[in-house]
Amino acid sequence: MIHRMLRYPAGWEWHVVQQARYESLDQQPLPSRKSAARGDDSSALTRTKPKPSMSETQVQAEEHITELKREFPECAVWLDECQGRRMNHIYVDDQPEIGPILCGTLMIQVTEDQSDVQPFHFWLSRSRLITMHEDMRIPLRLQSGTHTLKYEESQIAPEAFFIMISVLLETFHIGLDGFERRLGELEKTMRKRNQTGLLDVIFERRYDLLHWSHLFIPIREMYGAAKETFTDDLEEKEAFIRITHKLERIESLLKHYALEIDTLISMDDAISSFRGNDIMKTLTIFTVLFLPATIAGSLMGSNFDKLPYKNHPWGFIAMVIVIFAITIGIYIWLYKKGWTGDLLNKKGGPVLLSESDSDVQEGRSRLHGKRKKPSKRSQTAASSDASQPNALRSRKNRV
Repeated sequence: MIHRMLRYPAGWEWHVVQQARYESLDQQPLPSRKSAARGDDSSALTRTKPKPSMSETQVQAEEHITELKREFPECAVWLDECQGRRMNHIYVDDQPEIGPILCGTLMIQVTEDQSDVQPFHFWLSRSRLITMHEDMRIPLRLQSGTHTLKYEESQIAPEAFFIMISVLLETFHIGLDGFERRLGELEKTMRKRNQTGLLDVIFERRYDLLHWSHLFIPIREMYGAAKETFTDDLEEKEAFIRITHKLERIESLLKHYALEIDTLISMDDAISSFRGNDIMKTLTIFTVLFLPATIAGSLMGSNFDKLPYKNHPWGFIAMVIVIFAITIGIYIWLYKKGWTGDLLNKKGGPVLLSESDSDVQEGRSRLHGKRKKPSKRSQTAASSDASQPNALRSRKNRV
């Protein structure tokens, strides 16, 4: 375990604790039978230099934890609870000698891979910050770039802690940008070609959004706990104000994405219901149209000896003509009733507006500042109305 202490000009300290990792002896590959028979030196070297066993690893870890407890006795409980914890946990406490403290664990996604989630253990007071890491990438990211200059300008440890949280949220923004791109591609695909398999893609995007929501909720909880713990110290700090706006922006994005996915699901349900209605309507129409032929076929195929026009040479042709006429009559009756719907109309054809629809369209164009060109009749009527006052004036002048 590596322990590094950083002291800043304002007087607060940052202790970076890196947990050491050791591989077990059981995970080391054994030499093959051929290499053992040949007596290869490489296999012998690998067997003569085994890595520390699990018992040695546990002993070394306990020794380092004991040293940290001696140095920071107020963190003893937190150090015991952090061992092996890989879940979100926020805890607020108040100690008489130190004051209010905030400690716990945040699960942070390190890269764009959703499975690459590492714990970020922290213990925070007004003048001391202790972070414990299992992955070296997190402390390296926190100490890179211009972040160190911001730490030196911080007056208290909670201010620097929220600068670190802002740095860790950069991966969150990158992941949301990728999610927005995939969601836009899904919307374009659904608009151009809506297939039955798109519903699975929509649910996959929904699970992605749930993943980011589950990562965001603990950070939001930690933000509220920090306001509860350091009320007077963080209200006017620039880092706290920036993280407030950043969390509000992320929360608004998550709500907007959730609304878009719900809209896509509703549209898919509506399209599926419309397709089902069209299919049932088409099957019903075909069933009604072929009903006379079905009835005639069932009657002519029955085992009766005395059927009308059975042995007549023109009996079959007459029956076909009658069935065809009845079928055409049924179709005309359905068409006049309007029950055939848009099954025979071409998709994307011109839409005819009635008089009421044209009036509504004209009213909308007036609201949008678009005036319809007057027709010839309206122009002549307007000219006649305009000429009437001139005629009245000429009559008065004559009198």
